[in-house]
Amino acid sequence: MHTNFLPIQLNGLRVVVTAGGSGIGKSIAQAFSEAGAEVLICDISESLVAQAHSYNSKLTSLVTDVSNPIDVKHLFDVVKKKWDGLDVLVNNAGIAGPTALVENIESQDLEDTLKVNVSSQFYCAKHAVPLIKKSGGGSIINLSSVAGRHGFAFRSPYSAAKWGVIGFSKSLAIELGESNIRVNAILPGHVNSERFRRVVKAKSEAIGLDFETTKKQYLDLVSLKRNVEEHDIANMALFLASTFGANITGQAISVCGDVQMMPS
Repeated sequence: MHTNFLPIQLNGLRVVVTAGGSGIGKSIAQAFSEAGAEVLICDISESLVAQAHSYNSKLTSLVTDVSNPIDVKHLFDVVKKKWDGLDVLVNNAGIAGPTALVENIESQDLEDTLKVNVSSQFYCAKHAVPLIKKSGGGSIINLSSVAGRHGFAFRSPYSAAKWGVIGFSKSLAIELGESNIRVNAILPGHVNSERFRRVVKAKSEAIGLDFETTKKQYLDLVSLKRNVEEHDIANMALFLASTFGANITGQAISVCGDVQMMPS
């Protein structure tokens, strides 16, 4: 058992977590599984999907490119056959996108960032919503970022995508409220993860500073002066999906240690 997860019981809850093979998604999947939920993860990485049973034999795992609408339809065909309903969708899939001045960003990099970070959430929600309605209601949790409430120099495609996630989440919350489906966005801060280290490394190279100096620029703008952990994000997802979050919808909820602004 992971002692850092909230002691919430979600026995029998049916949960889909996208990009659940590593990082935040893996932590979220583990948290729900340990709370008693039935969890299906998907990931674009065949090796990560294959490894999923090595750390949790209870998970159902499937190779899926969630930026591809055909793949997403297949994913939810599997979900429908397995459960004939759904309680929780966690739209976690995302990529960092390019780190560069806007004039140096290729159009394909922009399109890829938007497809994985925003379009994938639309595709998944499109197929998940009928299953959640059939279950009498439930929860959709979309992963945004603190870059979805702050501007982020050198990361304009990523920031634009994460602002889009919040707009999408709020719109769905209004649309689905009468169906007892709650929709919220979680905005992680600077998560202590391999992705954060890659982002800092790319930024340090773009601006000509060393890694540690660049990392300090990020954390100096956080009130708590530290990274957040993957389990912090998982715990918020657990809370929102549980009865404790029964009246929380349409919200953009930061789990970030109070990021005051993004480094320029």
